[in-house]
Amino acid sequence: QVQLVESGGGLVQPGGSLRLSCAVSGNIFPFNTMGWYRQAPGKQRELVAAITASGRTNYADSVKGRFTISRDNAKNTGYLQMNSLKPEDTAVYYCNAGFSRPFGVLDYWGQGTQVTVSS
Repeated sequence: QVQLVESGGGLVQPGGSLRLSCAVSGNIFPFNTMGWYRQAPGKQRELVAAITASGRTNYADSVKGRFTISRDNAKNTGYLQMNSLKPEDTAVYYCNAGFSRPFGVLDYWGQGTQVTVSS
């Protein structure tokens, strides 16, 4: 079974940095896309960053210039480097791996990791 395990969350002061990791296992095929989402209490889940199989990236306007998404296909892992963190970045962060199949796209979610930015 495909599983996504996230790590790297925690408590950090404003201006600090964290790197989130999303390790994918149980997949027969390489994941096609990796996305990072976040959800704060009382708010909808939003897309933060995404990366395609070819390495193309996209970012929410709120994190451009501060966050960097990457992937290591050999390690079957995706990453989200978060710099210059702000209190408004506080949320549960979820990774999502998408797999292209003949009939469409399957995607799987990680368990979420808490990121808290506070002084």
